[in-house]
Amino acid sequence: MDAFFASVEVLERPEVVGKPAVVAHDSPRSVVTSATYEARALGIRSAMPLVQARRLVPDVIVLEPHFEKYRHYSRLVMKIFHDFTPLVEQLSIDEAFLDVSGATKIFGTPEEIASLIRTRVKAVTGLPCSVGVASTKFVAKLASTKSKPNGLLVIPEEDTLQFLHPLPIDALWGVGKKTAEVLKRRGLHTVSDVAHSPESSLISALGQAAGSHLYALAWARDPRPVSTERVDKSMGKEHTFTEDVTDLDTLKATLLFQADQVGAQLRKAQLEARTIGLKVTYSDFESITRSRTLPEATSVGREIHKVVCELLEDLRLGGRSVRLMGVRAASLVEAGGQQLSLWEEDTDPWKDAEIAMDQVGEKFGPDSVRPASFLRKIEPTRESGTPG
Repeated sequence: MDAFFASVEVLERPEVVGKPAVVAHDSPRSVVTSATYEARALGIRSAMPLVQARRLVPDVIVLEPHFEKYRHYSRLVMKIFHDFTPLVEQLSIDEAFLDVSGATKIFGTPEEIASLIRTRVKAVTGLPCSVGVASTKFVAKLASTKSKPNGLLVIPEEDTLQFLHPLPIDALWGVGKKTAEVLKRRGLHTVSDVAHSPESSLISALGQAAGSHLYALAWARDPRPVSTERVDKSMGKEHTFTEDVTDLDTLKATLLFQADQVGAQLRKAQLEARTIGLKVTYSDFESITRSRTLPEATSVGREIHKVVCELLEDLRLGGRSVRLMGVRAASLVEAGGQQLSLWEEDTDPWKDAEIAMDQVGEKFGPDSVRPASFLRKIEPTRESGTPG
């Protein structure tokens, strides 16, 4: 979907059509959730502080977010996808892969199917979407990005390398800023440069997994099928303070609140996390993330809290002010799906206590029973859940 949140908001605000607008809470410490393409053309991007967006475009229109609306339109769009094929892999609220190889006898060529989908989505929802058609998921994703906004791009299988190789290296999945710097220092600037480098050289620079992964993608090798089983890749909670915080006890209290919420999310989904992460954004908007992989997966809030507090202490804040803090659980597995440690007991008193709290919360509301440590004042600012 194209600028999905912004496009949904504009549906009910026709006077905003064609103007720079952002979706954000209208407050000094808010960040941009989504931006119209008119705003993007002027330099505004998602996750940009709203104050910065207003410096770039003083008359930018601010639209309050309505997440229930986005879920409603997402359901409509995904239903349309399923009308064309049962093989739909939903990546997020506004993006999916479709395998249409079995639908061509009914609906026509892949290009005709893509065109039909775009027309149907527009007719049912009023929203624009962009579609990429290719023989692999990776190239289809690139094609959809290249076709935005409101476009359609087909990459025939025989033209894949012709399309892929001239692109910059950051077009490859897994190439972020740091990886790009490593590759550029070796004189690699395009996908073609990566493809024509010895695989052993890439492995030497990036490690076995990353080097082999990028080499395969540079030759458009992506054997992954469209998977209809969608599993959350991660779960998390973030908290933006109304005023920057330097006090370590306040930060740890906030982390306890978030860790308990993430633990409850995991238990509700019958999942456990092998990796626990911490996100800290300082007052100058520099963001740092740290994570730790556990010997055994967990869904216990107190265990999650212990890990993120250790990660926080390792940062050695040195009095730096914190603007935002977040806890994330990743590398998720089914609850009880791992072998018990030979030296650990099968029961955990904290887990038993938290399960009991879950049961009381389901009956009487989420705040009906809470740890005594929450009785100390924790700032009632806006919280955001961040499922992956």
